[in-house]
Amino acid sequence: MSPMPIRFADIAWPSARRYWLANARVPACLLVDPEALSATIDREGVVRADVLIADGRVARIEHPRARDDGIAEVDLGSRQIWPTLIDIHTHLDKGHTVERSPNVDGTFHNARLAAVADRPKRTAPDLRRRMGFGLRCAYAHGVSAIRTHIDTYPDSAERSWSVVREMRAQWAGKIDLQAVSLCPIDLLQDAFGDQVAALVAQSGGLLGGVARPSTDNHGAPSADIDAMLDRVFALAARHDLDIDLHVDETHDPAAATLPFIARAALRHGYKGRVVCGHCCSLAMQPDDVVDRTLDLLAEADIAVVTLPTVNMYLQDRQAGRTPRWRGVTVVHEMLRRGIRVAAAGDNCRDSFYAYGDHDVVDTFRQAVRILHFDHPLTDAPALVGSTPSKIGKFRGHGQLAIGGPARLIVFNARSLNEIVSRPQSDRVVVDCGERVTAKVPDYAELWDDECLPAEVAQVS
Repeated sequence: MSPMPIRFADIAWPSARRYWLANARVPACLLVDPEALSATIDREGVVRADVLIADGRVARIEHPRARDDGIAEVDLGSRQIWPTLIDIHTHLDKGHTVERSPNVDGTFHNARLAAVADRPKRTAPDLRRRMGFGLRCAYAHGVSAIRTHIDTYPDSAERSWSVVREMRAQWAGKIDLQAVSLCPIDLLQDAFGDQVAALVAQSGGLLGGVARPSTDNHGAPSADIDAMLDRVFALAARHDLDIDLHVDETHDPAAATLPFIARAALRHGYKGRVVCGHCCSLAMQPDDVVDRTLDLLAEADIAVVTLPTVNMYLQDRQAGRTPRWRGVTVVHEMLRRGIRVAAAGDNCRDSFYAYGDHDVVDTFRQAVRILHFDHPLTDAPALVGSTPSKIGKFRGHGQLAIGGPARLIVFNARSLNEIVSRPQSDRVVVDCGERVTAKVPDYAELWDDECLPAEVAQVS
């Protein structure tokens, strides 16, 4: 009978600058060069490996074997190593406002109204506090790269983007932070659009927006949608900005802005430079319409980000009625066409999603279930690792490569099934070769009695 592997809690993590993580397992889809270890691949698409960490980087990735090289070694007992992960669609500026600006019924309509009511409360100190809280959560959970959409309106643009630049500098080396402007695209049609594009370019961001009118929810494309999109693409081209849009976030099959965006990308020579998030209504359209839209997306090389937890929370919500639809777009069909698809966390404890903790492992585990991205689980980790790494050009994040930074998550799990089945609250995060000791921040840092329900405030 084989000896019992060392208990995860008993592993002694080295402080040495060079050490082996031995007897490890890594999903092949998270390796830059999986072919080198293909002889050990299992039915879940996971390979066995020894990983040498040296001076904060991954020095070697080899087949497991006995060694006598004098280098410290940690035997992981066939547990999994992943690279730190990427949240490629978030809203850090809205995060943790659910108690002061709640969504009264959980619908998209009232989420939007609550967010509008909350915007004046987002002073620079408030943004620093909540965005910093969210980044600390993400870092402790093993997230090393984030793309956040930032509400960008005439009364808040300069203030919000100034804080974004501060936070990006503060977190440099720990979290690679990208930012995208966010407002309905009809607001970009006049001089404010020029202001936004210049501000985004100055801040090293991406040009974004919501492909719906500023006065309404997502629905059928307006008569001037081509002209509005041409303006957005012209602004982006003038400043050499990539584009990331919120698209068709509704159950209404008449909402079909996605093909207009694909055609605009082709018109303006933006192939491979556009990301579209949500795209929910596509799943409600006839198969022939879906096929034509996917043909356009593939031709324009548009990447898609699905937001499973938030889409399931908001879509098909009616009081007193059980939802009939999970709210997500046609992920499997997109992947069969070669369209790049990532999954992300989206909103966190705000009016659009009342829950969450900036934990991409949790996002991954829920995405697998919501999207039926299992049986097999082989390619599932790519949704939050290698694919968003390529989409966002996040070098050194989401993939394990020789010579790359040793940013890792070590799980107390041998199989992908075990990772999906438990919350992995005992995971170990490694940053540049050193174990991360930071914990998620205490909610007490955000507690303001005036933000709590009256009965709770009285107790506190």
